[in-house]
Amino acid sequence: MTDSTDVVIVGAGFAGLIAARELNRKGVNTVVLEARDRIGGRTWTDHRLGHNLEIGGTWMHWTQPHTWAEITRYGLEVTRGPRAEETYWLAGNELRKGKLEDLMGLIDSGMTRLLEDTMKWIPRPDTPLAVPGLEEIDQFSVQEMLDDLDLSEDEKNANEAAWVGHFNAPLNECAYISALRWTAASAGHWHLMHEASAIYRLTEGTETLIQAIANDVTGEIVLDAPVTNITHDSAGAVVTYGNGKEVRAQRVVITVPQNILHELNVTPALPENKILPSLEKTASQGVKAWIRVRGPIKPFFAYSSQHHPLAVVRTEIMGDDYAILVGFGPDATKLDVTDAKAVSEALKVWRDDLEVLEVGGYDWMSDPYAKETWQIQRPGQFTKYHLAQQETTGVLHFASADHANIWAGFIDGAIESGLRTARQIHAHLQQPTLA
Repeated sequence: MTDSTDVVIVGAGFAGLIAARELNRKGVNTVVLEARDRIGGRTWTDHRLGHNLEIGGTWMHWTQPHTWAEITRYGLEVTRGPRAEETYWLAGNELRKGKLEDLMGLIDSGMTRLLEDTMKWIPRPDTPLAVPGLEEIDQFSVQEMLDDLDLSEDEKNANEAAWVGHFNAPLNECAYISALRWTAASAGHWHLMHEASAIYRLTEGTETLIQAIANDVTGEIVLDAPVTNITHDSAGAVVTYGNGKEVRAQRVVITVPQNILHELNVTPALPENKILPSLEKTASQGVKAWIRVRGPIKPFFAYSSQHHPLAVVRTEIMGDDYAILVGFGPDATKLDVTDAKAVSEALKVWRDDLEVLEVGGYDWMSDPYAKETWQIQRPGQFTKYHLAQQETTGVLHFASADHANIWAGFIDGAIESGLRTARQIHAHLQQPTLA
């Protein structure tokens, strides 16, 4: 016999659990189906290298309105890593060393010039498609726009590495408009954008926030329940999960990442403008590496270039006789973040005095329920697909950080999307049915 509920939510990440919590508060019954054996989706706090580390999404900021409201709601504490005392960067193949101010000064001109038209194109990040002709600028990649600036070799290397750290992908595949959107969400200031996307984190980990939200969900949350089929019509939908179990609902919320949406078996099929961006994939395809090295060392920050396995590395945790570094690279096929020897070799672009004791990364590109890191669109995808990705298909609704308005790809974007979807569903359910 098919069980029934008001709304089935596919995925127990931030978008899905926020949608469930908000619907439950309105008296709507929900069942959340999560394929993994944990909640959180692409956020994941795991105990590795002697610490609770963020294997997925990490950084938060008070300029991210939806996230900060949740942090305030649950009374959570925010912290940050140590301030760098040394910095390293490359000019071609020549290593340079200085202070953090030197490195920030090096990228300032390029960042400022690259982003000077931010508010012209996206004056309000909550309505990111409002300016006519936005598709003109959406055809360009970050690489093309950086190349047009005619920067010196060390300026160009450093700016490229900074954007690889932000976007987790080769820059010729990253839409320039993604850079504008991040900066618009930071009131047009690149320094604030840099801080908002990479500095502050929850003291006890993102798991404290996702668990607090889950604790407020009164509906059922089912783990180890991958969805295998969704059949829908105007009257509702039947969702098949696990080993052939079924649940019928009036509405369904699909929260899976862009890169795997096309793999979901939906009948009738989803419209082309939802499937195409999934087939095209997001640009993000990189790695995040956690690295424990022997100490003591001074906290440091380092940029190489987008052509190295690790483009960005910095000290995130300091111990008495060790330090833990976090690093990012643009291509998951170029570095196995679980291989200590390979990671140690990647660090030598800056320094050969670091003894790697242990590594603790994870390959999100091979995760069957992600196949991407955080969402960064390719040129043309935003203006072509953004509205279509948000649109409802019959009784099917879509919530994901991947198509949020303000901080797309961030925890904040997932929360925004979950809130919007819950509001839409509640409004639909309130409408009288025809006899």
